[in-house]
Amino acid sequence: MISSVNPTNGKQLATFELHTEAEVDQALTAAVKAQAQWKTVPVSERVTLLKSMARVLREEKNRLAEMTTREMGKPIAESEAEIEKCAYNCDFYAEHAAGYLADEEVPSNASESVVAFDPLGVVLAIMPWNYPFWQFFRFAAPALAAGNGAILKHANNVPECALAIQDVMEKAGCPSGLFSTILIDASKVAGLIADDRIAAVTLTGSTEVGAIVASQAGQALKKQVLELGGSDPFIVLADADLEQAATVAVKARYINVGQSCVNAKRFIVEESVADRFVELFCEAAKALKIGDPMERDTNIGPMARENLRATLHRQVEATVKAGGVLKLGGKPVEGDGFFYPPTVIDNVRPDMTAFREETFGPVAAIIRVKDAAEAIAMANDTEFGLGAALWTRDIARAKTLSRQIDAGAVFINGMVASDPRYPFGGIKRSGYGRELGVYGIREFVNIKTVWIGPAKAVK
Repeated sequence: MISSVNPTNGKQLATFELHTEAEVDQALTAAVKAQAQWKTVPVSERVTLLKSMARVLREEKNRLAEMTTREMGKPIAESEAEIEKCAYNCDFYAEHAAGYLADEEVPSNASESVVAFDPLGVVLAIMPWNYPFWQFFRFAAPALAAGNGAILKHANNVPECALAIQDVMEKAGCPSGLFSTILIDASKVAGLIADDRIAAVTLTGSTEVGAIVASQAGQALKKQVLELGGSDPFIVLADADLEQAATVAVKARYINVGQSCVNAKRFIVEESVADRFVELFCEAAKALKIGDPMERDTNIGPMARENLRATLHRQVEATVKAGGVLKLGGKPVEGDGFFYPPTVIDNVRPDMTAFREETFGPVAAIIRVKDAAEAIAMANDTEFGLGAALWTRDIARAKTLSRQIDAGAVFINGMVASDPRYPFGGIKRSGYGRELGVYGIREFVNIKTVWIGPAKAVK
C-alpha cells in the first residue's frame, strides 16, 4: 500500500493498493499485443491520438493542476502551466512526427536505399514526482507517435497523478492496453526491466537511481534514456545586464520550489559585479511569497516531502559551517507542512556541500570568480552536466564560451528550460540520451538500414 500526502499540511490524502503480480503481468501482455497492432498504423493516423491527448489535457487542466498542487506542493499557477505545456508537447509531435520519422534516402548506386525508423516495442517509463505530468507526456507523445507502447511506473508519492494519467489516456482514446499505469514498489522494477516484454527503459530521476537502472538495463541489454540530476551553473559576467540577470536568476532557482534537475543552483559571478548582483538577487528573493500553494499569489509552496527538506537543511548547515555566508533564509519554516524559505549562501567555494552536491530545493549558492576563464572552470568543476546559463552583452564572446561549457544545453541571457523543439538531456552523471526534438523521437526506434540492390529482369 502507498499513501498520498499533502505536503502543505503533512496530512494523508488517500491510500492505494499496489498492483498484484498478476495485474502487472496482465498489463505487460496487453501492452505487447496492443503495440503489435499499433506499429502497423501509419504515423499520420497515430498522431490523431496525440491531438486527443492535448484536447483532454486542456479540458481537464483545472482538475489536474489542483491534483498536482495538492499532491506535491507546486504553486497552482505553475501546475496549470505544466498541464498546458504537456498539451503543447502533444500538439507539437502531432504536427512534426511524420516528418521526423520519414524514411531518409541514402544516395548510392542501389535503388531506393533508405534509413527507416521502426518502433522498438513497449517502453518502461520510470518517472519522478517533481513534474508529475510533464515528465510523462514529454516521453509519451514522441514514443507513442513512433509506434511504441508504454508502461508507467511513477513515483510513489504521486499515485493520484499517476492514475490520472491513465484516465487522460483512456479519455483520449488510447488503444486498449497500449498504455498502463502500474502501482508497484521500487523493489519490483528490476524484474520489470528484465522481462522480455519490455524493450527499453526511460528514467527521469536521481543520479543514484539512474546508476541502478542503467546497471539493470545493461544486464538485460536494453536501450535506456537517463535524465538525471544536475547542479546547473548560472554564469554572470561583468558586462551582463545585472537587473535582468538577477530577476531571471531568482525564477531559475526558485521555480517549482527549487525542485528541478534544471533549476539554476550555482550562481557564478565575476567579482567586480558580485556585490550588486547578490543585492539584487536577495531583494527579489525576499519578495517571494511563501504560503498555501493553492493561492494564486504564492510563489513558494512546500517541498514535496519532509525527508527532502531535512536533506536540504543538512546541506545548508554544512555549507555555512564550512564558511559560506548566509544572506537569506536558512531554517525550515515552523508549523505545518514541509516549507523551506528562499535561501541564499554567498562566498561558496568548490569544497563546500552546496557546490559539490545537488541542492534539490530553494537554496542558491553564490560563487565569486575573478574572470570569465575562472567562471567556465568553476562551471565545469562538477560531476553533473545538464544545463547552464551564461549572461553577457557580448553575444559573439558568449557563443565561443558556450562551446567550452560541459552541458547538454547552454542558454545565453536566458533561463534553462525544456522545449519540444530542442533536444533535452545531459552528459557526465546527468545521464545520457535525449528527449524532445527530432533526436528525442528517435531514441526509441530501430534505426534500420534498408539496402535495395538492382532487381534482375524476370525472364
